[in-house]
Amino acid sequence: MFGFFENEQTKKVKSHLMNLAALAKADGHIDEREMSFIVAVGKKNGMRPDDVRSIVANSGSINLVLPDNDSERFDQIFDLVDMMLADGIVDDHEMDFCIGMAEKLGFRKAIVGVLVRKISVGVKDGLPREQIKTESESFLNYNGTHPKGSGL
Repeated sequence: MFGFFENEQTKKVKSHLMNLAALAKADGHIDEREMSFIVAVGKKNGMRPDDVRSIVANSGSINLVLPDNDSERFDQIFDLVDMMLADGIVDDHEMDFCIGMAEKLGFRKAIVGVLVRKISVGVKDGLPREQIKTESESFLNYNGTHPKGSGL
């Protein structure tokens, strides 16, 4: 599927797909809309659908790589929230997972709930990602550092 020596961007994409798979599984199963969403994110990042499905199927064997800049952090939490909404049902486990992932991605705990709600409302209202991102920047502060090996 991928060579032994993959570049950082490939690792980041795979990590993001793993996060999405974990969210999809939070309610006990991955439905077809969620899988389609994960495949679409993979394709948008240059991956073949079969490779994406393989990553989802083997989700326990890939080390997560967290984004190293604010824009990528926002894009990952945006995709997580967008996928949470994909099946039309927001499960408590999915919401808890999104909030937990936002914290792990480096968002301050005090604003995580507000951020997830802001993205949810924006997606439901059909606002473009960049508009939601711009509107969110006013209250977003990232704690920015995760020591190596911290498991985050």
